[in-house]
Amino acid sequence: MSQEKKFETIIHYSFVNEGLLRQALTHSSYANEKHMKKLSDNERLEFLGDAVLEIITSEFLYQQYPNLSEGELTKMRASIVCEQTLALCANQIKLGDFLYLGKGEENTGGRQRKSLLSDAFEAVIGAIYLDKGLEFAKAFIQSYVLTDIEKKQLFHDSKTLLQEIVQSKENCSLAYVLSNVEGPDHARTYTIEARINEVVMGVGKGSTKKTAEQEAAYETILKLKQEGSNTCI
Repeated sequence: MSQEKKFETIIHYSFVNEGLLRQALTHSSYANEKHMKKLSDNERLEFLGDAVLEIITSEFLYQQYPNLSEGELTKMRASIVCEQTLALCANQIKLGDFLYLGKGEENTGGRQRKSLLSDAFEAVIGAIYLDKGLEFAKAFIQSYVLTDIEKKQLFHDSKTLLQEIVQSKENCSLAYVLSNVEGPDHARTYTIEARINEVVMGVGKGSTKKTAEQEAAYETILKLKQEGSNTCI
C-alpha cells in the first residue's frame, strides 16, 4: 500500500486526484532537494486551505454561538485555527509520518515541527477542496478541527489563564524556565518548564520560546485540574 493510500485510510477520504494529496504532503525542502518543477510543493495548497478553513470555521461558530459578539467569535476562531492547535489536529491523523521532507528537515525534527505540521494540514484541506469541493472539505474540518472547542480555547489562552490562577492564590509564583535548546539556528526547538514555586508542573516544546511556554502552561493547567489543586504547591 502506498504512502498516500495509508494516509487516506486514516482520514477516511479517498482522493480522485492522487496528485493533489501527493502535493499536499510535499514540503518545499523535498521539492528543492529532488529538483522538482517549480510550485510542486504544498505552499499554494496551504494558501487555499487556510482560506477554506477560515470560512468553514467562521460559519460553524456563527451558527453554534448565536449569542457571542463579533469580537468573541474572532477570538474563538483564532484559538481554533492557530498554528499550535492545527499541529495538534495534524498529530491526531499522524500527518507527520506521511510528509515528504528533505534530508535537512528530516534530520532536524521536521516531522514534529508545529509550523510545518500546521501548514501541511491546511494543504490537505486545500487538496480535498480542489478534489471534491467545499462539502467534502467541510466534512474533514468538522471531523478533525471543529471538535473539543473548549479544549482548543484552553490551549490558546493557557498562559493568560495560568497567570490568573497563580495570581488568585497567596504566596504563589510562576516562572518559565528554558531547560533545553536543540537543532540548528534556522530550526531551533525550545524546551520550557512551567514552574510554580520552583516545582516543575508542565513542560512544553516549540519552535519559539512563546509556543513552548504556551504548551507548558497548558500542561500545567491540565495537571492542576486533574489534581483538583486549590492551593499553591
